[in-house]
Amino acid sequence: MAITAAMVKELRELTGAGMMDCKKALNETNGDKEKAVEFLREKGLAAIAKKANRIAAEGLVATILSDDHKTGAIVEVNSETDFVAKNAEFQSYVARVAAQALATNAKTIEEFMAEPWIDDASLTVEQALSQKIAIIGEKLSIRRFEKVVSADGVITTYIHAGGKIGVLVELTTDSADAEVLECGKNVAMQVAALKPQYTDRSEVSADYIAHEKEILLAQIMNDPKESKKPEKVIDGIITGRINKELKEVCLVDQVYVKAEDGKQSVGKYVESVAKTAGVNVAIKGFIRFETGEGMEKKEENFAEEVAKQMGQ
Repeated sequence: MAITAAMVKELRELTGAGMMDCKKALNETNGDKEKAVEFLREKGLAAIAKKANRIAAEGLVATILSDDHKTGAIVEVNSETDFVAKNAEFQSYVARVAAQALATNAKTIEEFMAEPWIDDASLTVEQALSQKIAIIGEKLSIRRFEKVVSADGVITTYIHAGGKIGVLVELTTDSADAEVLECGKNVAMQVAALKPQYTDRSEVSADYIAHEKEILLAQIMNDPKESKKPEKVIDGIITGRINKELKEVCLVDQVYVKAEDGKQSVGKYVESVAKTAGVNVAIKGFIRFETGEGMEKKEENFAEEVAKQMGQ
C-alpha cells in the first residue's frame, strides 16, 4: 500500500512521534493506522501522544566548548515545568544534546533532529528525544541550537541562573591565555545581563536607524514645545537620542557592568585587557539564548508541579 503524506501527518498528530518514525511504522504495517500506533508504542515512541499539544516553555539552555576554545555550541531544550528542568536526568540529557550540537554539521533543526544520536547511532536525535519523553513523562522539545567555529580567535561562554540564560562570545585574538578567556567570560556575562541586540554599530541596518528616526520625529511633532523648534535643532535632538539608544543596544558601546567608575564601555574594557596582556583582542560576535524566550508560558505553582509528577 502506498503511504501518503496525509497518512504520516495523521499518525504523527495521533501519537506525537517523529515524522520518519510514523512513516516507518506505516510501511511496517502496510498502512494500517491502528497497527502503526501499536508498532510505535512497542518501540517506546508513542508515549508522547497525550503530551503533543501541551506547552513546553520551561527548560534549560546549555553551552559547550571544545578544549581549544575554537568551537562552541549552544542549545535550548524545553520542558513543561521548571520542576523537570531541575531534574538531574533532564539536565544530563540537555548536556548530551549540547555535545551533539558541538559535533553536528547540521544547518537546520530538521537536519539536526534527523542525525544519528550521539549515544546510540541506531536512533536519531528525534527518536532519542521521544524515548526521553517516555521516561520523564513530560513534553520535551529541542527548540534551537547554534554552533560557532572560530578561525581567528577563541570562543567563551557563560551560563546564568542554572541554565535560564546562556551566552557564547567569539573573540578575534591571537591568544588563548587565561586573561583573554576571562575577558571573554566577562563580556558573556554582560550579554546575559544587558541583552544587547548588536555587537557594534556596523551591524545596525540603515532601515533600523530610519525607522527609529521616524518614531522620534513623530514624538517631537506631538510635543507642543519641541515641535516649534527650528529644523536644525530637531535634527540634533533626534541624532542625540539615536546615539543614546545605540549605546544601549550595541554591546561595545554599553557601559561595562563591572566598570569601577561606572562609565567605561565594554569596548574600552576589551581594549584595556588587550593592552595589559600585550595581545590583540576584539569582540567578533555573540549568541544569547534565554529559556522560553518569545513563547507562551503556562502559570503553575510548585505544588501543582509536584502533584503532576506524582500522577495525581
